[in-house]
Amino acid sequence: MNALELDGVRKDYGTVPAVSTLDLNLGEGEILALVGPSGCGKSTLLRLIAGLEEPDAGTVRIGGDVVAGDGVWRPPERRDVGIVFQDHALFPHLTVAENVAFGLTGLSGARRRERVAEALAMIAMSHLADRYPHELSGGEQQRVALTRALAPRPELLLLDEPFSNLDRHLRTQVRADTLELLRKTGTPAVFVTHDQAEALAVGDRVAVMRAGRIEQLGAPEPVFHTPTNRFVATFMGDADFLPATLAGDTLVTEAGSVQAPEDVVGRVDALEVMVRPHEVVLRPADDGTDGAARVIDTEFQGGFILHTVRLDSGRQLRSLQPHTTHYPIGTRLHAELSYGHPPAVLPNHDAAATNGHHREPARPR
Repeated sequence: MNALELDGVRKDYGTVPAVSTLDLNLGEGEILALVGPSGCGKSTLLRLIAGLEEPDAGTVRIGGDVVAGDGVWRPPERRDVGIVFQDHALFPHLTVAENVAFGLTGLSGARRRERVAEALAMIAMSHLADRYPHELSGGEQQRVALTRALAPRPELLLLDEPFSNLDRHLRTQVRADTLELLRKTGTPAVFVTHDQAEALAVGDRVAVMRAGRIEQLGAPEPVFHTPTNRFVATFMGDADFLPATLAGDTLVTEAGSVQAPEDVVGRVDALEVMVRPHEVVLRPADDGTDGAARVIDTEFQGGFILHTVRLDSGRQLRSLQPHTTHYPIGTRLHAELSYGHPPAVLPNHDAAATNGHHREPARPR
């Protein structure tokens, strides 16, 4: 049985489709990272699952039970779902222990106190049980919000950008603590974020959304390394694209040749390969003048330097190099592709546009 099933779920706001006839399943104990740009529908989808919005079509099942659709509607409090928001939403007039106990209805006083003690011990915050939210740090408040959501042992946990208000270092630590707690309790979760790196780090699977639809759904590695289209490629990380010609089982590009994936061999359409900055090797030209690329920009990033090079064709590639390797602007060198995995091969975007197969949408007047 799946922890969550969405079948043909749709939600429109007026004439604007927020979620477009979407299907999605979540397995027991699975963590799904839902990522996409602002306005793509990810928070609306979370609200549909929680019962804070009613779908215009389709069904929502939690733990195998229909909670929305087919003439059924269960309000949020009857869905056995925990929710963690980015602003924590703790009750300021209640102590930590009282906040955690808030959702433990139907239990005796002694059992509630026991469950609260267990929950606070799990996050090593028993000593803060009598504190109020304003007496806690941001990370501590988020841990309390998570514990309050998990204390009733819900069928499903929903997290709506829960770490976006924390600074970078604290966000990393609280995220690790959250994942450890979810694994320990075996709680399935849908984790909404706009941070691509966070989605890749958190999710057993990653769903990339755009305009109310899921563009790609899969394990983090293939979503990053083999995106299905240019949108996913560029949204999930820096990406450049080079035209490629098939020669047998080899893809020939301006920056060298690479082995073609099996499902690409034999194709006759115009192709391009996706190139991420860490997949471009820079090699000095023998005499400083015979290189096929020229450095046109550099960007210091601490432990790395991002070089932008222009190839003879005028196309540009970015290459991420250790901070000990710095090629000044104007340096001529060789830029070569180096993949540790099959390259992502897409229809050639520029060729399609040239041939008239790609049209930009008309701008509203």
